[in-house]
Amino acid sequence: MSLGIIRVLTTADPAVLLEHGRILEREYGLRTVTRCIEDQPEGIYDDGSQAMAVPKIVRLGRALQDQGCKALFLSCAADPGLAELRAAVSIPVVSAGSAAARVAACLRLPAAVMGIGAAAPAPFRRLLGEDVPYARPDGVTKTVDLLTPVGREAALACARRLHEEGAKVIVFSCTGLTTIGLAPRVRAEIGCAAVDAVSAAGMFAAEWLGG
Repeated sequence: MSLGIIRVLTTADPAVLLEHGRILEREYGLRTVTRCIEDQPEGIYDDGSQAMAVPKIVRLGRALQDQGCKALFLSCAADPGLAELRAAVSIPVVSAGSAAARVAACLRLPAAVMGIGAAAPAPFRRLLGEDVPYARPDGVTKTVDLLTPVGREAALACARRLHEEGAKVIVFSCTGLTTIGLAPRVRAEIGCAAVDAVSAAGMFAAEWLGG
């Protein structure tokens, strides 16, 4: 049984497009099919880009269900269009944001959220508290900003800063942080727990699909 992965960053680069599927296949043994929405090469980064993305997400989710996928993974930590997608399909849907926030909440340790928006996305504020500490890397406002050496180092520096300010768990609210492999670096170089949104979602999907 396959997990359909919906990427909200439009890309033709297979290394970027398929990275989340490769992670879930490696970590949970899941079979995945990945597609991205059209005409959003900078992904979702504000209210306007999210509003444009929602109908595309719903259409793609329906298409993946029609292709035989038995569950869907919305690979965006803002959970854009999650309610609409669940209403449009008859198979289970997991989303990166709510999955990561739930895992972090279960740890019951001081947590901070790290992402690319102006504030922590709604799923994180709902599950971790409206006052959950939040930061974004210097110079990073879109997912594509992370896909550079400067962006990668800014992300690590941001996680280090949150840890120094008291966080015992860094929770990622951008799946681009998965694409650049930040979680292993946080654990190894900072010595702090990191909740990767893609891995967190994969844990739930593996239960549904028997992984």
